[in-house]
Amino acid sequence: MQNHETPDRQPTSKAHTAYAVNAGIAWLGIVATLLISALDGYSRVPVEAGLYGDTAPGAAGALARVVDTLSYFTIWSNIVVALSVTLLLARPLRDTLAIRVLRLSGLLMITVTAIVYQVLLAPTVDVEGWSLLTDPILHVVTPLLTVVVWAVWGPRGWITRREVPLALVIPLVWIVWMLVRGAIVHAYPYGFANVEDLGYASVATTLFFILVFGLVVAAAFWGIERLLLRRQARPD
Repeated sequence: MQNHETPDRQPTSKAHTAYAVNAGIAWLGIVATLLISALDGYSRVPVEAGLYGDTAPGAAGALARVVDTLSYFTIWSNIVVALSVTLLLARPLRDTLAIRVLRLSGLLMITVTAIVYQVLLAPTVDVEGWSLLTDPILHVVTPLLTVVVWAVWGPRGWITRREVPLALVIPLVWIVWMLVRGAIVHAYPYGFANVEDLGYASVATTLFFILVFGLVVAAAFWGIERLLLRRQARPD
């Protein structure tokens, strides 16, 4: 596999600042969510059978709540963004296939997170308590900031036809983890993934279309990347 390292490449000071803000806010949302979950700080509401949230209160349910939290696609997408943008702070900036794929995975996952949340989940969720702080960071602020930082500071030239399908690897790993864990604990993160209620055929169909949508999102970033490169190449 070809390596695309450019060891002397460094982000500009503005890009470095933008990456630092993006990474900092993403990590803030992740850490705050995990800490509040561990301390049982979120408001307890009735939980639909087969979904996460039916854990013992207090310290007794801390581990289960943290693992549940780490099993949401939302958290995975924020973690991938946080890791990929943190790596962009490296001096010199390493340009490898793995880092390129991680960057694109973060972009497509956080975009899907924001869209799925707004379309499927937000209309049915009553946000209260600590969720008033963490939900906007995870579902709105980090997604918007991530896309804006990428559009303005790139890095450019990291998205090609090869990276587009590879960007689905991490979402596929999440699907396997979510379904295998669900079969063990009999609980799932989202209603559309609730195998106990909907069955595997229905859930598989929904997940397939979400993956297809993710592929479309990745391809859209590739197309936008090409346009931005052409614009950048135009003489002033």
